[in-house]
Amino acid sequence: MGETPPPEVLRLAGHPLRWRLLGELARSDRRVHELTALVDEPQNLVSYHLGRLRTGHLVSTRRSSADGRDAYYSLDLARCGELLGAAGALLHPALDLVSPAPARWSPAGRPRARVLFLCTGNSARSQMAEALLRHLSNRAVEAYSAGSHPKSVHPHAVTVMAEHGIDLTGHRAKHLDLFTGRWFSHVITLCDRVREICPEFPGHPQVVHWSIADPAGDPDGYPAFQRAASQLHTRIGFLLHHLAHNPVREVT
Repeated sequence: MGETPPPEVLRLAGHPLRWRLLGELARSDRRVHELTALVDEPQNLVSYHLGRLRTGHLVSTRRSSADGRDAYYSLDLARCGELLGAAGALLHPALDLVSPAPARWSPAGRPRARVLFLCTGNSARSQMAEALLRHLSNRAVEAYSAGSHPKSVHPHAVTVMAEHGIDLTGHRAKHLDLFTGRWFSHVITLCDRVREICPEFPGHPQVVHWSIADPAGDPDGYPAFQRAASQLHTRIGFLLHHLAHNPVREVT
């Protein structure tokens, strides 16, 4: 390889603080002050390294829909996988580690994971997430969804799920109070506003935030629902990887 410098992804991820930030963002979307507390470093230092990760296109930001003065940082796990796999291939073709998330997964002999998706209306994002997780896990994962202010399932959500081979006909929105007191292994908020008011659930579930824009509020119309569904499909693929390698311990 001569004098060829190491790939940029290795230089970016190889810094100890940036590696810690990547690790935190791999678990959940976060605001900068949350990351500052998690890594116990000054905000200006954290912001600098987040900027480096953004420049390297590993991390992106989205303005919070709950507070427009704030922003959520998200890690592009798919791009990380591509870049790390390509870096391995530079050393030897056998080290090309790029592999897609599993299309189907079954936790043979394990307790069933139980995942609750929350957003405001339970009309689009959380409905699609529930349906995709149930479909991609071959119903091995129990998936549910609810909203803080439920309203009718959006017709575009029904149509876009049909593109994925999933029928949402007849699905109805549910209030999150319906699930109060029930055990879940994971609670995933998809709406910045709901994250601020998410109630506590018994059994200490893993609480995760995916900051995904509401497609119903996007002037782009139906393509916004297609983009949201694509984001959810990718994230749920990585969630299934996580579940496959981290067995659920059910609390009753």
